[in-house]
Amino acid sequence: MTPEHLQLLLTRTMPYGKYKGRLIADLPGHYLGWFAREGFPRGELGSLLALMYELDHNALRHLLDPLRNKPSSNDF
Repeated sequence: MTPEHLQLLLTRTMPYGKYKGRLIADLPGHYLGWFAREGFPRGELGSLLALMYELDHNALRHLLDPLRNKPSSNDF
C-alpha cells in the first residue's frame, strides 16, 4: 500500500453494478465483503477493491480522512 493507492481510492469510481459511479472509498462494507467472498475483478479495479476491503474490515477507513480534506493542486 502506498499513498498513491490510497489517493486512488478517493478518485476512482465503481464502473458498474449497484454502486456504479460511487467512489471506491465510499463503497459499503457489505459490498466489499461480497467481492472478498466471490472474488475481486482482475486489474487495478480488483486491487483497489481488495485494498478498500482490508481498510474497511480492519476498521482503518479513517486513514483516508486526511486525504479527503487535502486541497488539490487545482485549488491554488
